[in-house]
Amino acid sequence: MTADPARPRARRIRVLAVMFCVAAAVLAADAISKAQVLARLPGHPPVRLLDGLITLDLTFNAGAAFGVGTSYTAVIALIVCGVIVYIIRTARRLRSVAWTIALGLLLGGAMGNLGDRLFRAPGPLRGRVVDWINLPHFPWTFNLADASISCAAVLVAVLALRGVRIDGKPVLAATSAAPAETEVSS
Repeated sequence: MTADPARPRARRIRVLAVMFCVAAAVLAADAISKAQVLARLPGHPPVRLLDGLITLDLTFNAGAAFGVGTSYTAVIALIVCGVIVYIIRTARRLRSVAWTIALGLLLGGAMGNLGDRLFRAPGPLRGRVVDWINLPHFPWTFNLADASISCAAVLVAVLALRGVRIDGKPVLAATSAAPAETEVSS
């Protein structure tokens, strides 16, 4: 009995569609939230919600995660472009739904922050990322794209620790006994 060659192709198309839909949802949520924040928060004091569990506080970040590398905005933007290309190239091998979601979250978050770097002041590749969410006892302000990237990182770590491969194939169990070394006698 031969396998239907159309089945793997159809599955690959579905997996890619899921990844791009997750990325598009993250990108849309990030863009809409930033537009709302930019329309409502400038010139106002931080807004405390849920008895201070979340504070909305508009900031602009020229650096990478946690404000690192503020004078390397263009370099960061170019690195993010490379990450996006790598995700899209890697997506061809996707067969795992969990990896599909993880890469969709990462792609959407990366595109959201790259959009800020490309289109916000002071100019292309130097734009500052709009951050607006702050949690108590957490010193940094972030946005939905950052949260998506963080969720993707946690999911990737869990998948790696569980031995789930990107292609959906099971990881072969390592043999308990290492091959014995043989001595060569002269």
